[in-house]
Amino acid sequence: VSTSHLQLAAFALGTVGWILCIVSMGIVEWRVWYVDNTTIISSGIAWVGIWKVCFISYLHVSPGYKEQFCHKFSGYDSSMPHEIYAAQGLLMIAMFVGFLGLTATIFALRNVCMGITHTALITRFFLVGGFFYVFAGLCVLIPVSWNFYSVTHNQSIAFPPSSYMPSSPVVQEAGAAIPIGIVAVILLLLSGTFSLSYRLSVSTNTTTK
Repeated sequence: VSTSHLQLAAFALGTVGWILCIVSMGIVEWRVWYVDNTTIISSGIAWVGIWKVCFISYLHVSPGYKEQFCHKFSGYDSSMPHEIYAAQGLLMIAMFVGFLGLTATIFALRNVCMGITHTALITRFFLVGGFFYVFAGLCVLIPVSWNFYSVTHNQSIAFPPSSYMPSSPVVQEAGAAIPIGIVAVILLLLSGTFSLSYRLSVSTNTTTK
């Protein structure tokens, strides 16, 4: 147990990073668009996510009330930029791979806490868990970086007419999903590094004895 303190930290960090990965995948605020035509987008602000685009509209609503209109992206929207489709696939992979990393780490920690002395098996599961954490972190890093690049260069999106969205905003900024994704990447990579260091901890401890 004395050699697995970092791996306990890896499990905690990996769990939080995995949850943040799911949160960033689920929320719509990846990009915040500011538009000048408020005929339909009443607030002048639209939120572009990886699954849908949403905005507040006062049309067809009683005075003093508002509704949120959302248009979901379909697999047939060939006009959608590659970074959105990449984010959909890579974040799904990150969620699945991160879960495998947590499972492997839990199994290894269970054996350590129960006093099972099968060092090779424990080490193998920590290494597998660490690899999964790192891979999940990279799967989150790619879409987060790609979409942030698109935001900073104010790139346009050819939305279909049914979305009521203009093809380009006056200006856009990164939404909450991007910093959440960045934190998820940092935590997943740290947890992977800590898990992969178990073999070094065991070797050092054995040499000292």
